[in-house]
Amino acid sequence: MSLTYEIKEDGKFKFIEEGEGEPLMLLHGLFGAMSNFSGIIEHFRHTHKVIVPMLPLFELDILHTTVGGLEKFVGKFIDHKELESIHLLGNSLGGHVALVHVLKSPAKIKSLILTGSSGLFENGMGDTYPKRGDYEYIRKKTEMTFFDPNIATKELVDEVYQIVNERMKTLKVISLARSAIRNNLGEELRNIQLPTLLIWGNNDSITPPFVGREFNKLIPNSELHFIDHCGHAPMMEVPAEFNVILAKFLQKNASTAAN
Repeated sequence: MSLTYEIKEDGKFKFIEEGEGEPLMLLHGLFGAMSNFSGIIEHFRHTHKVIVPMLPLFELDILHTTVGGLEKFVGKFIDHKELESIHLLGNSLGGHVALVHVLKSPAKIKSLILTGSSGLFENGMGDTYPKRGDYEYIRKKTEMTFFDPNIATKELVDEVYQIVNERMKTLKVISLARSAIRNNLGEELRNIQLPTLLIWGNNDSITPPFVGREFNKLIPNSELHFIDHCGHAPMMEVPAEFNVILAKFLQKNASTAAN
């Protein structure tokens, strides 16, 4: 199910925005195609204002191509859009950016949702980096993201391959991957006061299940759900189960007071 949504532009920001209600903001990962989120957008645009900003993974100068640089961008986007009471959801690197944002400026965030998030530990792309033009390597890495390798369609692999095959982009991918590994949040996580939902694939090989458990232990007000036969991108691989868990959590944390 590949639905395409209109990408809106406002100033220097590009984003998808569908539906009305409390904002549900989605932050994608390093190889996050917008297609990753179509299952969530389709389901929640009936109850929420679903917003997906395009993170400037390759637009920032190399010095700011870091988790911190992306977090600043997200902060500016939230201010620009005048959003508040945001349910902030991040996958992989997007989860890491969400965590840093919540630690720095929690005021406009109402709840946090992490799935396959970095920030504590990951088997990163930073380990061995492909020779440029190594399509097979990229295909294997992309397949590794999922429990069911068939989800790594040729279309998806082509998209990732194109990203990695442009030299400057390769450097930025490495810079972001290394920044994620360096920027370990460990003990700081105890300071997160927001209701937090953790949804993890039981077969995630990039941020394995123990990472989800560790987040659960360190973030005081958190609940952890595992999904079987599911890898690093649950919202993409098992959208139906993912949406059921997320819907319950959002309902529980909705504003009761009608504004």
